Amino acid sequence: MERVDCVVIGAGVVGLAAARALALAGREVIVLEALAAPGRGMSSRSSEVIHAGLYYPPGSLKARLCTAGRRALYAFCTERGVPCRKLGKLVVAGPGQEGELAALAARGAANGVEGLRLLAAAEVRALEPEVAAAAALLSAETGIVDSHALMLALLAEAAGAGAVLALRSPVEGGRLAEDGVVLRAGGAALHARTVVNAAGLGAHLVAAAIAGAGPAPAVGFARGSYFGCRVRAPFARLVYPLPEPGGLGIHATLDMAGRIRFGPDVEWIDRPGYAVDPARAGAFAAAIRRYWPGLPDGALYPDYAGVRVKLDGAASPDFRIATAAAPRLIQLFGIESPGLTAALALAGEVVRAAGGGRGRARPRRHPGARLRDRCAGAG
Repeated sequence: MERVDCVVIGAGVVGLAAARALALAGREVIVLEALAAPGRGMSSRSSEVIHAGLYYPPGSLKARLCTAGRRALYAFCTERGVPCRKLGKLVVAGPGQEGELAALAARGAANGVEGLRLLAAAEVRALEPEVAAAAALLSAETGIVDSHALMLALLAEAAGAGAVLALRSPVEGGRLAEDGVVLRAGGAALHARTVVNAAGLGAHLVAAAIAGAGPAPAVGFARGSYFGCRVRAPFARLVYPLPEPGGLGIHATLDMAGRIRFGPDVEWIDRPGYAVDPARAGAFAAAIRRYWPGLPDGALYPDYAGVRVKLDGAASPDFRIATAAAPRLIQLFGIESPGLTAALALAGEVVRAAGGGRGRARPRRHPGARLRDRCAGAG
């Protein structure tokens, strides 16, 4: 049985951020990823938006970690050349929705969001002539990021600090021990002093597979489809309607190349699945034309879909960091949006729950390297 200091389960953006933070704190880290490459789960199916922190109840983990994570993420990307852009966004309101918009602005201010400004219809038209709105909330701190470049940067820094990534290494089972956690993964047995469950959509399944980990939360799933657009983006900023149960409404986002896409919507499903139904284009077009009347007929095409995990079936649950067994087992449940924005702040929470850094010398041969090499050879 291999002995290792820390195991991080899941090589999405949050798992990689946690691995980096632990490795930089002097911990010996192996990252277990079930798939053949990092970042192929939820992290590759987001809108790549850096959220300012408007939507979440003040005092919630989402509110606190989104605001802190957004600041840390902009600094990280700027310092390391990861493509990102602070475009700003408009949250638009139709006639009679001005009160909801003002409440959203107040919530954002309570969460410490900077650069918020309520706009009248004429001010909206001056900023974005194609947008139809009775009023809007301008969020200057909202932006976009190249999530794949971000994950590569996190992985590079984690590896540079000694972390090892083992691909094709799903967790098959395990148990809580007095001095850590014993795992079966990728055909090997590991005894880890600390395990971080950052398995995203499968975090509840990992928890259920570890004897003594406590009850796994009940989960629901919401698929969010995205549609691309065949015409050039008419907006310089992101454009959002007011939020809806389970999501933020069908909104317009831009990628780093300036391409526009719309989504996600909310479709409650029994199990994760990523097929985009072309028939949803009609509902998308109707929603988009409420703020962009000029959307041409036939301009939308199915693009991709993501799946959000919803704890206990709630439409807008908070993040849950289960630390009852810390520092042996730290579990991250319900990490949906704004998980990308909050990743670095979530990583800080993991390091604190794990007891901080060790400051000890690493062995010449990392205990996780044999597992990594065996799994790579099996591929």
